Amino acid sequence: MLLSTAAAETIVSSRNFHGILNADSGVLQSLKPASDDSFDFSPSDYFALRNGVGNYHTGDLTARWRVKGEAEWREIDTAKKRDIKPHSTAGGHGLLHTTFDNVFQDAAKHFSLSRDWSIVDDDLVLKATVQAKDSSTIEVGAFGFPIEFNNIFTNRTAGNTTARCVLLDPYIGLDAGYVQVTRLTGTGPNLIVTPYSKHSRFEAWRFLDEDPKQPTGYQTQVFEGIYSWQTLTKAYKEREWNASEPWNEPTSLTLAPGKSVSFALRFGLSKTTHDIEDAVASKDVPVAIGLPGYILPTDMDGQLYINSKAAVGSIEVSPPGALTITEQPPKKRWKAYTVNSHDGAFGRVRVTIKYSDDRTQSVHYFVTDTQENSSDKLAKFLFDKQWFNDTSDPFHRAPSVISYDYEAGKQVLQDRRAWIAGVSDEGGAGSFEAAAMKVAVRPTKDQVHKLETMVNTTVWGWLQDKTSDNSTNPPTYEYGVKRSLFYYEPKSLPNYKYDPSIGWNASVWNKSEAYAIWRAYDYVHVSVIYWALYNAELVVPGILSINNATWYLTQAYRTVIASQADNVAYWYYGLMGETIWLSILEALKAEQLTSEAHKLEAAMKARQDDWATKSEPFGSEMAWDSTGQEGVYFWSKHFNDSKTVEKTPNSIRGYMPAVAHWGWNGNARRYWDFSYAGKLHRIERMIHHYGSGLNSLPLLDSYKYNKEPAGRAAFHDLRVAYGGHMGPLSNINKEGFGAMAFHSFPETLKWDAYSGDYGPNFLGHILGACTILVNHPDFGWTVFGGNMRQNGYGDVITVEPKDSVKRRLYIADMGLKVEIEAGIIESFTYTPSTQYLEIKLDQKDENGAEMTALKLEDTLGMGFGTNITEGLKRTRDLQPRNPDGKKARIGFEVQLPATVKLEVADGRLLCPL
Repeated sequence: MLLSTAAAETIVSSRNFHGILNADSGVLQSLKPASDDSFDFSPSDYFALRNGVGNYHTGDLTARWRVKGEAEWREIDTAKKRDIKPHSTAGGHGLLHTTFDNVFQDAAKHFSLSRDWSIVDDDLVLKATVQAKDSSTIEVGAFGFPIEFNNIFTNRTAGNTTARCVLLDPYIGLDAGYVQVTRLTGTGPNLIVTPYSKHSRFEAWRFLDEDPKQPTGYQTQVFEGIYSWQTLTKAYKEREWNASEPWNEPTSLTLAPGKSVSFALRFGLSKTTHDIEDAVASKDVPVAIGLPGYILPTDMDGQLYINSKAAVGSIEVSPPGALTITEQPPKKRWKAYTVNSHDGAFGRVRVTIKYSDDRTQSVHYFVTDTQENSSDKLAKFLFDKQWFNDTSDPFHRAPSVISYDYEAGKQVLQDRRAWIAGVSDEGGAGSFEAAAMKVAVRPTKDQVHKLETMVNTTVWGWLQDKTSDNSTNPPTYEYGVKRSLFYYEPKSLPNYKYDPSIGWNASVWNKSEAYAIWRAYDYVHVSVIYWALYNAELVVPGILSINNATWYLTQAYRTVIASQADNVAYWYYGLMGETIWLSILEALKAEQLTSEAHKLEAAMKARQDDWATKSEPFGSEMAWDSTGQEGVYFWSKHFNDSKTVEKTPNSIRGYMPAVAHWGWNGNARRYWDFSYAGKLHRIERMIHHYGSGLNSLPLLDSYKYNKEPAGRAAFHDLRVAYGGHMGPLSNINKEGFGAMAFHSFPETLKWDAYSGDYGPNFLGHILGACTILVNHPDFGWTVFGGNMRQNGYGDVITVEPKDSVKRRLYIADMGLKVEIEAGIIESFTYTPSTQYLEIKLDQKDENGAEMTALKLEDTLGMGFGTNITEGLKRTRDLQPRNPDGKKARIGFEVQLPATVKLEVADGRLLCPL
């Protein structure tokens, strides 16, 4: 039942905000930044559609309580009692005071519940008070503040969604926790929600159930839903959450007769996403920054910096011994610590910081195996346990790397979502795509042979059509990629035993639907596997045994071209993983396949020309998505469309946060793909789904062209990007199984059992692998992707790369990108005072390439001096990219092992001999 909106609203007005408190319920109906009255953080335009019983708004309160001696918890939920108007009075010391004794009459026998809205230093404050009656001792086992802002995309255009909507991301950090409410424009102002009283710690982030049939929908692809800031959670842990391990220790609070407790939140502003942590600190809330992030391989050094007025009293680690936290001399306003993991440590680790003012903060890490070991374990699992070789399979899926159910310990050979079992779409192709990306950069002979066999037996001719033939049923189209090899058609396959426990129905794909070739996204996955085998030959010459490298590269090219055909849809959007198409284009040019390169480039230019005309070029098969940004960015950059390029980082900033929690840091917004590729399928905030790895690519790349790489904005982008880049490592468990994503609902908090669509995530990780050295004004010399040693006062810095590939580095101080095609970068030494760089290259192993292409790129426009080519042989067609004619990219052939020396002199990059 929807309720009418009364006229006597309470107006919120300060130098920061203009807003409205609803006349009947007293909840927040509208909250606008005073600097931009055209924008509303709240979904005020939908308030009338969501003003019924059970619809949550900011200002609603939830609690569980019991009288001392009782076993069962009783519940308070103001949204579920919307049809009873509480008693409210305006004015006085605050904006609005509300009591709920008439709403919760049973509870009122033991305590009173009240709510106050007020303005404090131009911020909005929401306070709830529980006052025990003189005769009752009350245990409060849960207390929550629903947080509703405008994440409702229902019935909005793309432009309207970007302009009017926000996303909420939590930092579940106890007394230092906060929620950031970021505009989808990626610009400001943004909203921050912080604790405002002693008992208002952020203990959990709880999803709130509502009726999905309401006019706006709920828990759908266009309306993720609403969450609650939980200050107490013991009552949930005893019931709904008893099977999960919570982020923080669940607590309750006991009130003696006549005593009271208040919980309060403060709503403030930040000018941009880059200012959020500073804005939080300005509210006297401790801020922690972990570098290079919060996903920490066992062989990588981490740093933890804390900005707090109070002294640190103690630091505890859970599980004990998983991390060693060692205090270091402070860095300006920051308390400094090193963070190191230990062999044998793995998984979630909570670091609890206790301050001298009795506040507590939790920082959440995830410890992984080394990046190299993680990649090896993943590949072993994929090529062993996920290797399907039953040649009697009527769907022609053998041999292949197929989907896996880790919980059941078996391959997924049947699913009503046919693609998962059908080796296509993201949910079914993800496993072979992950296998291909490992083989591309660190090939072994047996894994390459298996992948070649899959390509030449299962992919070419079955998953991908060899010929065009309209006489077949269904028809075939040369180079067309099917949506699935598996299908449900029991009449045509009477001898195949379909699992009767699966809910087969009319929506399950039959053969014609499965064999359709119209979905462009599927072509990317097939092009990846071809390119991977081409690249494997560059890394280890002679490793291919069925076809040569040129055949695989040509197949990749033809697959890309086929994706642009008139009978294929969605090619006009940015596609997941299509950064690999840029690698295919570069390879065509390097191999002097000029005609093919021109055709591919022309096809991409046609798409980019269309994107350049759109205010919102990031379209998708979904109503809103976070995947088109990758392709739009790289092709727009390739064709020198700086206006469209600039839109991409802004877009990503709107849905990819930096917080002191491994699960949310760099975690691009995804919440619907458990339904398409997961075992536990529901709409739910996903942790490190493939958006993390893929969206890290544009941010990492744009960082390398930022003329102020140590500036606040650029460094924030780098931290977000690196969080996304490392996200895919957390998906790989001890045994090597790669899960599609982690379930964030507090009753679950575990990795999904399906491998699903993990592949694009790992693709993003491999393509983004790089070691970056930057000198930050507060933190000093910092390395992302490796370990660093400093000689004296930073005169000489030695870095050992620890990333998954070890073939790329970026020296921010020099504006220099370095990349090799084969071998590894063993280490590099940099002398800041002279801007002198020495890079040690080596073969990966005795079977690796003896020669490699060394590529250098000047990202800041200094140009290369004339002697850069002396003594080295030019290789690969690397043309100048910047319009002023300076050589921005050049390449050489280098024999391994080698030492390459570079320096900056007279404003040019030189190669001293």
